[in-house]
Order: sequence, then C-alpha cells, then structure tokens
Amino acid sequence: MPASRRQFIRTGLGLAAAASMPLVAGCAAPAAPSPVASSVAPGAFRARVGAATITAVSDGEASFPLADGFVRNATLGQVQRALREAGLPEDRLAIPFTAFVVEHVGRRVLMDAGNGQFGAPTAGRLLANLRVAGIDPRSIDTVLISHFHGDHVNGLRDRDGALTFPNARLVVPAPEWDFWTDDSRRAAAPGAPSGDAVRRVFGPAAGSVARFRPGDELVAGIRSIAAYGHTPGHTAFSIASQGQTFTYLGDLVNVAALFVRNPDWAVRFDMDAEAARQTRRRLLEAAVAGDWIVGGYHLPAPGLGRIVRRNSGYDFVPLT
Repeated sequence: MPASRRQFIRTGLGLAAAASMPLVAGCAAPAAPSPVASSVAPGAFRARVGAATITAVSDGEASFPLADGFVRNATLGQVQRALREAGLPEDRLAIPFTAFVVEHVGRRVLMDAGNGQFGAPTAGRLLANLRVAGIDPRSIDTVLISHFHGDHVNGLRDRDGALTFPNARLVVPAPEWDFWTDDSRRAAAPGAPSGDAVRRVFGPAAGSVARFRPGDELVAGIRSIAAYGHTPGHTAFSIASQGQTFTYLGDLVNVAALFVRNPDWAVRFDMDAEAARQTRRRLLEAAVAGDWIVGGYHLPAPGLGRIVRRNSGYDFVPLT
C-alpha cells in the first residue's frame, strides 16, 4: 500500500472516502445524481449530496487593500502574481463569508454563525439570506462551530445578547473551548486574538454548550475531523450519503487563488502556520482522493465545489 494511502486511512478520512466507493456487483444501489449548485435566492445556493441537502448561505464579505505580510512566507510580488494568474485584482482582497445549512434525516444543522452585527458594513447578511432561502432561523436545531474567530461566532447573539438561533443546540470543539476560555493559555499564545467575542457569545450559556472531541460523530450523520493549525481546535465537518461526501472545511483556506493553489503558503490569520500547512495538505489531498464536494467559509461563490490537483498544489472548481 503506498505511503500516501496509509496516511489517508490513518487520519480517519478513509471512512469518508470509502463511503463514496461503489458497492460490489450485484449489491449496487442506484447512484445518486451528480451534485449541482442551484441559486435559490440572492446570496444562497443549494445542492443535493446523496440524501442530504446542502445550502450555502452568504454572510457578505470584507474587502481590504493587499499588504505585505498577508502571506507570511511569500513576497508581495509572488502574491500579486498569483492573484494576476487567477484573474483577480492585485491590490485589493475581497474575502467572502459563507455558512452552510445541512438538512438530513429530519435535522437542520447550521455550520458556523457568521459575523452578526459585529463585522464589516458589507457583512452580517446571514439572517436575511437564510430567510430569503426559505430557512427560518428558529428552525435550526443545531449549530456546529468550526472555531472561535469572531466572524464565525459573533452571529450567535445580537447586540442585545439575544440568541439568534433560539432553538438550536450549540456544539463546539472541546480543544477550541479549552483554549479560548483559558485566559492564561490564550495570553501565552503569540498573536492570539482577544477572547472578547467568546466571552460575549458563550459566557451566558457556558453550562449548556456541548463540547466534542474532533473525530466524534455529532448529529444527522455528520462527523467531525480535526483540522488544527488555523486555531488550536479548528475542526472540519463531513457527511457521507449514498456514495457522495460533503465536507465543510471551515477556514482551511482563506483566498482560494492563493492558499488552495499554494497550500504551503501561510495566511497571517493561522495561529500555528506549520500545523495549518500540514492540515491543509492532508485535507485537500483527501478531498481529491475522495471526490468530495467541499464547502469553505471563505471560498468564492457558490462556496461549493471540488478540489483538483494543479501543479504542486490544488485548485478549487466551483460546483455548477
């Protein structure tokens, strides 16, 4: 068995890939239709992956000038060249925010909660876009959080402290919780952001927040995958159904044209750049091997697509 295949199985990702393999002759179930992403409303795209319905819902975007240091281990010229090759502006970055709703076996699960009322003026669109997509925030029964950066958790409460998804159970990675709620650990981590958003969002409900160990199966057939590096407990979520797999990659990559194509580059937001690099390589390779449909919080519209190999890196191909 090649080393890459052994590593793939050891990481626990082989289960998801195996679920997408055809059954033996004589026992084969009808193949599910190949997923396509359809616009269901401005700011929302929907795809069927096996028996699961996946809706990518935009929370808007943030835009800022490109500066030296955005990529820690590449020169400004290298970054500008990569943007130019992708047909993007060389002087400015637009970073989209996209959350995902998974509907499966009667459950409605939200993956990450957006900026809420605390982000850029062009962000905080999640609630409005959920509604126009036909999803009542009160119908969300579970919110899975990939990590505790503000653009992923601030949307859990409004400025008055009211819960945005009042009927949802909040489920978070235990390693992430352990880091962000420990002031001494956070203070000792170089470059760690403050825990203000974490205290505001989770403080009033600390006793009711469910915590899991990445690798656990969570709800509605969704399995968690350790994806450490971006933050100490950063986690991806995956569901396999009828031979197809959807995996939400969270913040595995920031700008796809930079960090999917150049997976060894480190964005300035990664708290442990080397761990993030290894995780990025591992999961992007698994996505290719398993022919996953992937979603990413910062991937370009529709936010859903596949990963393919490109030179020494990969590329994101949007689902159409």
